[in-house]
Amino acid sequence: MHSTPPHLPPLFDAHCHLHDAWLVPHRDVVFAELALIGLKRAVVNGSSEDDWTEVSALARERPVVLPSYGLHPWDAGNRSPGWKARLVAQFVHDPGAAVGEIGLDRWILDDAKPDDPRLAGLRRAPLDEQAEVFTWQLEFAAERNLPASIHCLQAWGLLRELLESRRRPARGFLLHGYGGSLEMVGPFAELGAYFSFNGAFLGPRHAAKREVFRKIPADRLLIETDAPAMPLPPEWRAHELPQAPDGSVINHPANLETSYAALASLRGVNVVELAAAVEANFNRLFGR
Repeated sequence: MHSTPPHLPPLFDAHCHLHDAWLVPHRDVVFAELALIGLKRAVVNGSSEDDWTEVSALARERPVVLPSYGLHPWDAGNRSPGWKARLVAQFVHDPGAAVGEIGLDRWILDDAKPDDPRLAGLRRAPLDEQAEVFTWQLEFAAERNLPASIHCLQAWGLLRELLESRRRPARGFLLHGYGGSLEMVGPFAELGAYFSFNGAFLGPRHAAKREVFRKIPADRLLIETDAPAMPLPPEWRAHELPQAPDGSVINHPANLETSYAALASLRGVNVVELAAAVEANFNRLFGR
């Protein structure tokens, strides 16, 4: 593993997709810049049966990668009959991996456009089916006390019910890119939740999310990029990549450093203090 530059605190990305095809042409440049900003560890999430082996291969190639395997709610409707056995097999090869990305998503059912290109070819599983897939994976994580990374859109009440009624990993779980209310932070934290801030929340539409992250307890705070998704507003991007073939903006993972600086300013602390807290939280949740 590379060493952190001496003038920088070590940085941790709690949730990203560095194996994604959009980043493959830029991989060497991306990892070089990640070394320069002081990245120490990044949780790289596989979200479908098709990409678990890609995550595993990247983890073998890049020591900063902590692999994570799960079936995302967007992919739940297209799962194979043998998906559980395939997932278990990943942890035979990578017993120290995390579980995720798993979760619940009501948005794809109620608000997503029928022709949204991100959902092309996917059967949108109804919420009860998503819940079945989610709870099996949550209980798998609980049995092995593995950290779980949870995606949730517009299903916070159901998520809380399921977390309260099922076994959970004793070490806790991550609500990645947390978009729920401040009022639910306490109940989720009591169940074992950590909450990751995403730099996309610096956009003008996300004032409410920023207010939530200003008040989340310091011992439950993490930072993520979700790269190559969720780009920062243009004025916040310290690192740029060429657009994807379809014209989409690619979120450079090294913008993690901007998210640290912005969140430190939001919370009224210096970035070294914030980084120390995030490092402790990351090691508590994801440490092997």
